[in-house]
Amino acid sequence: MKAIYDKVSYKISKLTTRTYTTSFSLGIRLFDKKFHDPIYAIYGFVRLADEIVDSFHDYDKETLMAEFRRETVLAIERKISLNPILNSFQETVHRYGIEWNHIDRFLKSMEMDLDKIEYNQMLYEDYILGSAEVVGLMCLHVFSEGDRQKYEELRHPAMRLGSAFQKINFFRDLNNDHQHLGRTYFPGLDLNHFDSKAKAQIEVDIEKDFRDGLNGIRMLPAGARYGVYVAYVYYYNLFKKIKRLQAKRLLEDKRIRIPNSSKYLLLISSYMRFRFNML
Repeated sequence: MKAIYDKVSYKISKLTTRTYTTSFSLGIRLFDKKFHDPIYAIYGFVRLADEIVDSFHDYDKETLMAEFRRETVLAIERKISLNPILNSFQETVHRYGIEWNHIDRFLKSMEMDLDKIEYNQMLYEDYILGSAEVVGLMCLHVFSEGDRQKYEELRHPAMRLGSAFQKINFFRDLNNDHQHLGRTYFPGLDLNHFDSKAKAQIEVDIEKDFRDGLNGIRMLPAGARYGVYVAYVYYYNLFKKIKRLQAKRLLEDKRIRIPNSSKYLLLISSYMRFRFNML
């Protein structure tokens, strides 16, 4: 029975998520159980594409990415894939009505990473739309469970929250992206003259995204609200840590992190705020 294979596929997506990220794994575990498998499936799909462009340096990335796109299309058309991550993803796509244009836009952003692009404002916004905002919309399809009105109400804040998370990733990976991957996403940013003024301008933009995203979290269905809020709290505290640092610190090799002990304290404080409706 295919149901057995589907179950195995979701377990592999779950394993992939938990292996690659502790932060999102923790957030997913705080969702209502019915949301676990589909969100693991979305993250597994996104992670696989991201690994192709970011990690597989000894292989032909262009060919791998082209094959991944083709296999994604076939998985959705056939409603099955021998790649378990794509199989769980296509099942989620069909069950929750995730739009092809979201998937296509995400893949296009991953394909942008195959080339060394000098990002202007338009390309920067285009990249964030595909790499982060539409991923938030994929998750929103799951959380909305077919309620189109709820989806449309939360569409903008979901995109803003995805944008905030992605910009934080850009911020803390500033040095690594530039030195090892040849990328600088922030438009017009000259890392040879990166100072407190340039840093502050980026922070103002991120702060607005976080503010808009939090407004949406307050309107999420109860089964998703706490898990998304915990992810928000983690990333916002990472943002506050970055804001306290001097600009030159972001250009060092040591990656900025929130220690596990601090994560659990944030989890407890987040629960108290959630429990007493203080978001």
